[in-house]
Amino acid sequence: MSEALYDRDFQLWIEKTIQQLQNHEFEALDIEHLIEELVDLGRSERNTLRSNLMILLAHLLKLQVQADAPDTMKGSWYSSILEHRQRVLNHLADTPSLKSFLVEAVEKAYGDGRKLAIKEGQLARLGCRVLEKSEEYPIICPFSIDQILDEDFYGV
Repeated sequence: MSEALYDRDFQLWIEKTIQQLQNHEFEALDIEHLIEELVDLGRSERNTLRSNLMILLAHLLKLQVQADAPDTMKGSWYSSILEHRQRVLNHLADTPSLKSFLVEAVEKAYGDGRKLAIKEGQLARLGCRVLEKSEEYPIICPFSIDQILDEDFYGV
């Protein structure tokens, strides 16, 4: 049995699939793999949103909990918030249907963002108190969706 094009040369499989779709050669399509790739694409879109939310939430938390951090550290967090919030906003603008996933995405991203903020807080240096207790970071996301998406909100 010969190895499927999908397994031998993924890029060529993509090009061939696009050509088959453009030429309305639907009977020739590798439907099984096409469905698999579309499912993975949808999952990837959601993962990208969650990933950007995780970083955004981690830095919003650090600004809130580590208010005594040096301005240089806080400046880095502000920059990261600006960048990742813009990524989230762009992602939602490009894929509006992700808005229906936003509450779930924030819930999932917050736990990872909190964990990231705690770990980074425990490594704090440069005149900032080292945070040993994770209790300083709220278990439940303290920010509303509107606040998270508000370009002027920093939680401080």
